[in-house]
Amino acid sequence: MGALPDEIQVYTDDLNAPGERGVELHVNTTPSGRATPDYPGEVPPRHGLRITPELSWGLAPGVDWGLYLPFVRSGEDTDYFAGPRFRLKWLPLRPGEGNTGYFAGVNSELSFVHRRFEEARRTMEIRPIVGHRGEKWLISFNPMISTDLAGSEKGVITFHPALKLSRNVGDRMALGIEYYADLGRLGNPLPRSEQSHTLYLVLDAERTVGFNVGLGRGLNGATDRWTLKSIFSF
Repeated sequence: MGALPDEIQVYTDDLNAPGERGVELHVNTTPSGRATPDYPGEVPPRHGLRITPELSWGLAPGVDWGLYLPFVRSGEDTDYFAGPRFRLKWLPLRPGEGNTGYFAGVNSELSFVHRRFEEARRTMEIRPIVGHRGEKWLISFNPMISTDLAGSEKGVITFHPALKLSRNVGDRMALGIEYYADLGRLGNPLPRSEQSHTLYLVLDAERTVGFNVGLGRGLNGATDRWTLKSIFSF
């Protein structure tokens, strides 16, 4: 089916306040990974560079929405605009700013991406968000499901969970790990050798320009071997 790895992120309790606007820049690349297309015409991730501005707005208490605009430079140095993604996040349970506690909610996303990057072109993702922010530790789990809205796999639900665990290591800085998997169909997972499993070592900082940077290592042969990812928040 293919999948554009433009946003590599575990969602936590981050949310825009009503009327607040946010800008993030997602930048990632795959120095060593899959070079063979999964279907005719696909642009594989190896040596590709993905640059994705994300614009977000706070709509109401506990609700914000965002727009992703992914741009891709392929391993053959061809530039593409992949197509827009839209998201809506709802976090009814969330600690107050600067406080500790549990958080929970859900993010939904609609994508209209060129066939070079998503075979179905139109997809939907539902991302539950559950976790806890402590004085030193943060844990968040995103048991995501997604489905194609067109094509031969229309309506098939796939499962791709993500997990983040980090610890404060300095003034508004944290070091941790992020884990991402793609297990295939919900209820009928792929064989282990065909699943995708990636573990990232990540560093987070809250500054005037915040950032999340990470080095990812594929844990099996079906996964891109090395990925570098970063998110800059303005």
